Amino acid sequence: MAVKIRLARRGRKKAATYDIVVADARAPRDGRFVEKLGTYNPNTNPATIVYDADRAFYWVMNGAQPTETVRAMLAYRGVLLRRHLQLGVTKGALTQEVADQRYQAWLTEKDTKIEAKKTGLTDTKAEARKQQLAAETKVKEARAEALAQKQAAALAAATPAPAAEAEATEGTTETAETSAEDAA
Repeated sequence: MAVKIRLARRGRKKAATYDIVVADARAPRDGRFVEKLGTYNPNTNPATIVYDADRAFYWVMNGAQPTETVRAMLAYRGVLLRRHLQLGVTKGALTQEVADQRYQAWLTEKDTKIEAKKTGLTDTKAEARKQQLAAETKVKEARAEALAQKQAAALAAATPAPAAEAEATEGTTETAETSAEDAA
């Protein structure tokens, strides 16, 4: 029996999630499987991979062939490195302690990189939001300034007409007083 580690599609249309399963190579994609190892959600950033690493290692060591996508996920999470180190122990190239130490060092470094990516994405998102708010504030201030200028121009256009009449009335009164004085 040829055993494959592959993805089985789940979820609704255009929002697929996948189960990581061990299945007979002849079984349909979403059909019968031997064991479910975990889940994969490509809709998040970074993609969420939750699986049982020990069971995946067991199946890889016993000859299960992962598909290309699953192989990439197993390499990303260190199962294939662990297999490589275990084969070195089996051949006598290194001891189990050294292999475990190398695997743990790699695993902590990888977890640090993943966490840095997550925080970097969060920081980038927050910075983009801050820039968007600043741009919106500038637009709002520009609109408020334009509105204030427009209102001032309308007020100035409306105000001079009564002021001109008042000045004209004052000028007429002064002219009348001056004429009366000249006549006297």
